[in-house]
Amino acid sequence: MAGQLILALAILVSLHEWGHYIAARSFGIRVEKFFIFFDAWGVKLFSKKIGGTEWGIGWLPLGGYVKISGMIDESLDTDQMSTEPENHEFRSKPAWQRLIVMIGGVTVNFILGILIFALALWHYGQKSLPNAKVLEKGGIEAYEIGRSIGLKNGDAIVSVKGEKAENFLDLFNPIHYIKEGLEYGVIRDGKEFTVLVPDSTRKAILESRGSQKLFTYRQTALVAEWPLDESFTSGAKTAGIQGNDLILMIDSVPINFFDEIKGSIVSKKGKTVEVIVQRESETVAINVLVDTAGKLGVGPANLGQYKDDIVTEEFGFIQSFPAGYEKGMGQLKVNVIAFGEMFKGKLDPVKSVSGPVGIAKIFGATWNWQRFWEITGMLSFILAFMNLLPIPALDGGHVIFLLIEMVRRKPLPEKVMYYFQIVGMIILFALMGFIIFIDTFNAIFN
Repeated sequence: MAGQLILALAILVSLHEWGHYIAARSFGIRVEKFFIFFDAWGVKLFSKKIGGTEWGIGWLPLGGYVKISGMIDESLDTDQMSTEPENHEFRSKPAWQRLIVMIGGVTVNFILGILIFALALWHYGQKSLPNAKVLEKGGIEAYEIGRSIGLKNGDAIVSVKGEKAENFLDLFNPIHYIKEGLEYGVIRDGKEFTVLVPDSTRKAILESRGSQKLFTYRQTALVAEWPLDESFTSGAKTAGIQGNDLILMIDSVPINFFDEIKGSIVSKKGKTVEVIVQRESETVAINVLVDTAGKLGVGPANLGQYKDDIVTEEFGFIQSFPAGYEKGMGQLKVNVIAFGEMFKGKLDPVKSVSGPVGIAKIFGATWNWQRFWEITGMLSFILAFMNLLPIPALDGGHVIFLLIEMVRRKPLPEKVMYYFQIVGMIILFALMGFIIFIDTFNAIFN
């Protein structure tokens, strides 16, 4: 997890700062330092001066920076501002050039996000599960939170927010959950009706960061392969049930779907039950001890009966770019709306915001390049959006000051810029401290 997070941040931060660097150098502005990660308190992992710029890697992986000559930035270096502006300094350039330098980083992040999504689609394609297959093979399995709003095992979900559901996986798109008014069209026993998702339930799912869902596809009772860790034990494994066994009966009760297992053994905690399984071409009877929690100790096989139904849409190289743009803008839209909902008090930031630990968890404990690039692409858009927020010390704050300067036709006083920079840094440090605290708190107390 840590390795994936650090690599993603190194890519995003270095290219973001390169956007500022290349824009500054294009206008003849000197860049004194270019650092990936922060060299807080002067501690550097690597540093080398090349062509008037000190290139380095800091020890604190929370961002990075370029120190542009003649600019009041997070270094709060005012000594150089006490002399007359020189031609190589930021402050000596026209406002429009300085504006381009300030938006150079977020521009690169937007382009990078689109590029990552486009190339990922070109290389991996985009997977979908036709909803028609889910409808014909068992419908949904409703989780506890789904059952609380009226969903049932076997329901057929045919639409979301009035739109027909062609791809079952689209039903979980965060864009549906991010605003009020979530509803599903459901068919049960031949009758179609609408299930409204209360706002409190919608918020609980969003704030769970993926740990809660209303439903999933219903699966036949095909047993998953056992973990490679030999120390893993369960009643079913000890009794001899194997991965890819299909459970047919438990104590003479027919089992058609995995969710029916729990109901058939809930009253048999600590007792032995006879489990009939189909193993390749033979039927096997196995006596299994139900544990004190009322579980056999088996999990459903990945995708189960839908293994052959997954469709991969392939994209040509040119075709992947508009598709990547659309996918990236969708991710950005979700995050912008979520930020607005938090700002309006409709989402709890303590439960919704992720810091380094939370982001590392999203990458997962195994290295999957497709997942890595999709998360990195999403983070690139988030980094661009966050940097455009009108907070002094962020790119967006500098952009606001430059727009004010262009309107009033003269720059703001340097003292004003200096104190705004201090205020912005206080706000940023407070936000970073808050996010890291709740991130660590959530990691410890789940």
